[in-house]
Amino acid sequence: MKFKIGYICFFLICFVKAEEVCESPDSCKTENTSESHEKSKYTANEQKWSKYINKINEALKNYNDCTSEDCSCYFPTLEEDLDPFKNGITREDLAKGGDRGMKYQIVNHKLYRQSDCMFPFRCSGVEHFILKIIKKLPDMEFKLNVHDYPMTYKYPGSEPAPIFSFSKIATSHADIMYPAWTFWEGGPAVWPIYPTGLGRWDQQRELIPKKAKKFPWEKKESIAFFRGSRTSAERDPLVLLSRDKPNLADAQYTKNQAWKSSEDTLHREPAKEIPLDEHCKYKYLFNFRGVAASFRFKHLFLCKSLVFHVGDEWQEFFYQTMKPWVHYIPVSTDLKEAEELINFVKENDKIAKEIANRGYEFIWNHLRMEDIECYWEKLLKRYAKLLKFKVKLDSSLIRITKNN
Repeated sequence: MKFKIGYICFFLICFVKAEEVCESPDSCKTENTSESHEKSKYTANEQKWSKYINKINEALKNYNDCTSEDCSCYFPTLEEDLDPFKNGITREDLAKGGDRGMKYQIVNHKLYRQSDCMFPFRCSGVEHFILKIIKKLPDMEFKLNVHDYPMTYKYPGSEPAPIFSFSKIATSHADIMYPAWTFWEGGPAVWPIYPTGLGRWDQQRELIPKKAKKFPWEKKESIAFFRGSRTSAERDPLVLLSRDKPNLADAQYTKNQAWKSSEDTLHREPAKEIPLDEHCKYKYLFNFRGVAASFRFKHLFLCKSLVFHVGDEWQEFFYQTMKPWVHYIPVSTDLKEAEELINFVKENDKIAKEIANRGYEFIWNHLRMEDIECYWEKLLKRYAKLLKFKVKLDSSLIRITKNN
């Protein structure tokens, strides 16, 4: 009997001590959810989902919200892109770029460019933002690439040319990323829904959320959705999954300019194009790269749907600040886990909704038009400080004004 009493007392004492420790404001202090998202926010209802729950908890634990009112959230990307040129940029360095970019100069708060822009709407999409901040910019000269693909490569012993591009693979290219022309104009034309391009970002920020209000989370279809052309075979596994298990995915190929027959749409007739705001009907939206980073990526978050982002190589200037498992679901380029991930979010609806909301909040609060202008200003001012020569106006260039 004494042994039993002692045994019980032993556990009672331990229990009381445990309670005392947990009631201590120092040792059991929980962090503010809005700042740290809690260190262990989710628990797995089933063991089979624990690997994904753990990834989400770990990502939330290590993530700090961007709380700035300006574009400083993106400064690490800016500094990383300019780091290869930290010792300064000479005329000879610019000359290495050859004809791989459009030549621009800013002299006495006026903007000049070579006359032969291959993609006029892309050039004007870029120039719109530069002209808005032109009075704040010092004299400078730079080369800007308006093609879809980057222009410089990293390899041992290389001395890359300073060329501005909208997208790159950070481990392979030394291009300096800038906010793409599509924030204003020059986006890909999709007939018949976007005959002149996707449309201005500020207008899409009004249009898509308005549609999203008609489809709150509870009214969205619990299905993975994708519409797009067969830019690469990387998209095939999702389209094939959709054909095999239509209860999980609705993924179909549409026409593009190169379409000739059903072979170009994986042996099916091309599907009808769907406007971006109509994507808001669905809970899960897949994003794939195109030739480089996908222009649609930022738009998908405005639906308050959960974005599945396939591959992590291709970047735009704002990508690195968004985090997998915090703002979106990452998927490998071979899509080997896609079916499992779709089932995971279907069975963990609360988690899926919260990730979708975090993605929306980030894009809504930190990818405004003023953030785009801010990044252009910070980027060009920082770049100008690296120039080791005095800029003299090239008489062969044409002046760019708002009326061009």
